[in-house]
Amino acid sequence: MKIIGKACLYLLVTMFLFGFVYTLLVTGIAQLAFHRQANGSVIEVDGKKYGSELLGQRFQDAKHLWGRPMNLDTGTFTDDEGNPVMYAWASNKSPASDEYEVMVAQRVKDIRNAHPDKAGVPIPVDLVTVSGGGLDPEISPAAAEYQVSRIVANTSHTEEQVREIINKYTKGRFLGLFGEPRVNVLKVNLALDGILP
Repeated sequence: MKIIGKACLYLLVTMFLFGFVYTLLVTGIAQLAFHRQANGSVIEVDGKKYGSELLGQRFQDAKHLWGRPMNLDTGTFTDDEGNPVMYAWASNKSPASDEYEVMVAQRVKDIRNAHPDKAGVPIPVDLVTVSGGGLDPEISPAAAEYQVSRIVANTSHTEEQVREIINKYTKGRFLGLFGEPRVNVLKVNLALDGILP
């Protein structure tokens, strides 16, 4: 009985320390040191929220920069009120499978149709493949550059203006060493629309 009492006391103490105190401490530090990131890095302009800079959004119209393809599902789950809940995931299809080949071939065809002036120019791989997380908010500078002529043809922006916006929202390698340069698609599109400076 004595061992059971000690075990129960240990359980309660560890639950309090690691379930409550630790959680409160980590949340408090995150709110103090990384307030914006801890709250989703939401882009808000004049009180209107446009989305998180950390989650990809689907843009398919000719006047915006397109991000990576997404595997979206709105038919599997619903919320408490019966509304569809959207979620995304990685492809899980083998790059050696016929199904994957057909999917990528369709994406290549769609990109080629939207960019007839780029015939013969290789399509950056991130415009036709899904990221590991399924909601990548960024693309490579090459993928952004590939789309400049389409954006110019469908907006009042010049090539120089579009490239300037893309450069403004391009991040370099972390600490100058890790990762690759990347362009935030949502920020570029908000700037193209005149919402972000």
